[in-house]
Amino acid sequence: MPSFDIVSKLDLAEVDNALAGLTREISTRFDFKGSKSTVTMEKGVMTILADDEMKLRQVQELLKMHMTRRKIETGALDFKTAEKAAGQSMRQVVALKQGLDQELAKRITRSIKDSKLKVQASIQGDELRISGKKRDDLQEAIAHVRGMKIEQPLQYVNFRD
Repeated sequence: MPSFDIVSKLDLAEVDNALAGLTREISTRFDFKGSKSTVTMEKGVMTILADDEMKLRQVQELLKMHMTRRKIETGALDFKTAEKAAGQSMRQVVALKQGLDQELAKRITRSIKDSKLKVQASIQGDELRISGKKRDDLQEAIAHVRGMKIEQPLQYVNFRD
């Protein structure tokens, strides 16, 4: 019986490369000269420190640009609310979305079942397995999930015939 998995994974080496490029650009740009703007990453969570709100927005845009250059979808970035740090500086935490959480997996499963496609969806940890009798049914399921407009980047892997 043909099947495939829906997963949400990031290449952390590419994320590190994007952060290295971002750090280089911040250190060489004229408008960041003399500022203490930095981006650090620990255990899948990035922290942006900027002098003020305007520089924080600039660093956010640069981060998105460098992630896109490295073929990492910006939907994988979960920007939390910005907060005041010491003095006038601002701090913002950016979480990386990896894996399907239970709520999203249930939403996708419910949508597939409601669409009356001839496939079965089962949640297996942080991924979703879709199986059906025909390859065409699986392709329809992929098209249906892509049409759901989910912000988190999804990959369709492990196709078995």
